[in-house]
Amino acid sequence: MGNHDGIKIHRRRPVRKTLKVVGWIFLFLIILLMMGWASLAIYYSNLPESYRLIGAIGYGLVSLFVLLGIRPPLRAVMAFSGIFISVVIWWLAIPPGNDRDWQPDVAVLPYATFNDNMVTIHNIRNCDYRTETDYTVHRYDKTFDLAKLKSADLFLIYWGSPYIAHTMMSFGFGDGNFLCFSIETRKEKGEEYSAIKGFFRQYEITYVVADERDLVRLRTNYRHEDVYLYRLQVSRDMMKKVLLDYLQRVNRLKEQPEWYNALVDNCSTAARSHMAPYNPNAKLDWRIIVNGFVDQFIYEQKILDQNLPFAELKARSYINARGQAADRDPHFSMRIREGLPGM
Repeated sequence: MGNHDGIKIHRRRPVRKTLKVVGWIFLFLIILLMMGWASLAIYYSNLPESYRLIGAIGYGLVSLFVLLGIRPPLRAVMAFSGIFISVVIWWLAIPPGNDRDWQPDVAVLPYATFNDNMVTIHNIRNCDYRTETDYTVHRYDKTFDLAKLKSADLFLIYWGSPYIAHTMMSFGFGDGNFLCFSIETRKEKGEEYSAIKGFFRQYEITYVVADERDLVRLRTNYRHEDVYLYRLQVSRDMMKKVLLDYLQRVNRLKEQPEWYNALVDNCSTAARSHMAPYNPNAKLDWRIIVNGFVDQFIYEQKILDQNLPFAELKARSYINARGQAADRDPHFSMRIREGLPGM
C-alpha cells in the first residue's frame, strides 16, 4: 500500500510541473500583449511627435528591466503591473475635443430640437461633390413629423474586404423625406484614417446627419464602394424610439465629445446600442464585430424580408447602378429604392 501511494505522488509531480510551466507561458503571453498595447498607446497618443517614439521605446525598456532585473519573479510581475496600470490611467485621462481644425465635411456638428412630435434637425449635410475629395459643403435645417415616420433602412457599404463594412441608418417619412445617419471618425484637416489608430483615441466619434444624395451618392458615384440597401422589418414604435436614441446621442456629442474606438464604439456597435434596448430579441453575435456579415445575422433574426433566400435578397439589394443613374436627381432616395425587396 505504501509503495502504491508513492507511485501516485511520483506521477502527480510531473503533472504539477507541466501545469506550472503552462501557467508561466500563459503569463508571459499576457505580459507580452500588455507591453505591446501600452507601447502602441504611447506611440499613438497626443504627446508631441518627437516624444512619442521615445516614450514607447522607453516604456518597453523599463518594463524589460523590471521583469528581468527584479527578483523574485512574482515581485517583478507586480512592479510591471503597476507601471502598466499607470499607463492605462494616463491613457484613459486623455480628453477628446470639439475645438480642433476639422475637415470641412465634419467641421459643423448637427443637433436636434424638439416640439412634441415635431423635431428640427439643424446642420443636415448635403455636400456637392465634384470628386471624392473636392466638394462644397452645404447644410440646412429641416423639421420632421415623427407621426409620419414609416421606415427604417440599413445601408451596408464594402470598400475592400468582404469581412468589414460600414453601416448607415436611414429613416423614411410619409412625405418622401429621408434622414440618414453615418457614424464616423471626425478627422482633422490632413488626417487620414488608420485602422490601428482607431483603437488608440486618435479620432473623436461623430454622427454625420445628412441627405442621402450626400452620404450614399459619395459611396456609389465617387468612391465606387459596394453599397447594399435593406428595409428593416420593425414596428413604427421601435423606429421612433431608435431614431430618438440616435438624436439624443447627436445632441450629447455636440456638448461633450467622445472617442471613437474601432472595436467597441464604431458604426456597427454604436448602431446596435441604439437598437438593442428596444428589441426584445437582441443578442450578441460575432457578426456585429465582423460586420461584413451583419446583414446575414439580422436576416436570421427575421429583421429583413423573408420572401427570398438570403443570397438572392443580398444580390437584389445592391444599389450602385441605381445611385449612379439617380446622381443629382432631387428624388434620389426614391429612385434607389424602386423595386427593392421589402420596399
